[in-house]
Amino acid sequence: MTGLLLVNLGTPDEPQAKAVRRYLREFLSDPRVIDINPVGRAALLNLFILPFRPKKSAAAYRQVWTDRGSPLLSHSVDLTFAVQARLPGWAVELGMRYGAPSIESALTRLRDRGADRIVVFPLYPHYSSASTGSSIEEVFRIVSKLWVTPSLATVEPFYDAPSFIRAFAERGRPMIEQERPDHILFSYHGLPERHMHKSDSTGQHCLAASGCCDHIVPQNRHCYRAQCYATTRALVKELGLSEGSYGTSFQSRLGRTPWIRPYTDVELGDLARQGKRRLLVFCPAFVADCLETLEEIGIRGRHDFIAAGGESLSLVPSLNAMPSWADAVVSLVRAQAARYGADEHPAA
Repeated sequence: MTGLLLVNLGTPDEPQAKAVRRYLREFLSDPRVIDINPVGRAALLNLFILPFRPKKSAAAYRQVWTDRGSPLLSHSVDLTFAVQARLPGWAVELGMRYGAPSIESALTRLRDRGADRIVVFPLYPHYSSASTGSSIEEVFRIVSKLWVTPSLATVEPFYDAPSFIRAFAERGRPMIEQERPDHILFSYHGLPERHMHKSDSTGQHCLAASGCCDHIVPQNRHCYRAQCYATTRALVKELGLSEGSYGTSFQSRLGRTPWIRPYTDVELGDLARQGKRRLLVFCPAFVADCLETLEEIGIRGRHDFIAAGGESLSLVPSLNAMPSWADAVVSLVRAQAARYGADEHPAA
């Protein structure tokens, strides 16, 4: 049987400081996330982050928590069921890189269901070592301990895949018609600038010029920022947006080191001061609504934009488990499986 492992980043078990601290410790201890020397990482985590951030983050989580718990988890579970219904001959399971359900438990369930060929689908449209790289590394780490290792294939970043773009455009088009915004902002999760430099094997392209992300070329094909701009270009084309009616920015920065620009929180204030009154925000780096979309943009971002002089900020819901997104996942998975024959012998 062929198995499909859907992977997302993770979430605390509950919106309380103790659970958030446990989650942040696991997340931020990953050397692919905070990529500095181990001593510096431990000091940063234990002296500056864990003593203060869990309480603040727990309060933010409580604003978006639902009767089903974490939105990220509930939407990911719903997507898993939707994809399983579309792949009746497969075993489909969900694993989180950090927290529960873990990748290891998901792989165990796949093996218990008889899957000896597994397609791994990191649900991150854009490649970053801190998300995609870490998730794939964790799968390999777990599988390497098995006596009989399954065949593995990985779905590549899908930042400009037509099915992904169409699904997000389908999500946003009715809101554009309803809200009639005077500006649209595509806000992506940010990363430290050094991560872009590390992805450039030439050492001469990424962030070396203002137009370095204008096109995908061999030097930036693994660059997170370049892939985000490619998503913006694809959505702009699909939605038929006019030049000057949209922008791209990056949110969720942490610490004092330079992160990729422009910063979303700064852009929100600037746009309001420029006279933009009705703002619509897409968050295409997130395929499931989570703290970064619902609280950071939908609550805090809206407050900051209005405080700076804007009238309204509307958040385009993420793809979650919408049918066209579930269809897109299946098409991306089948395309990858076909490359190594995993879809040729589905179980009865």
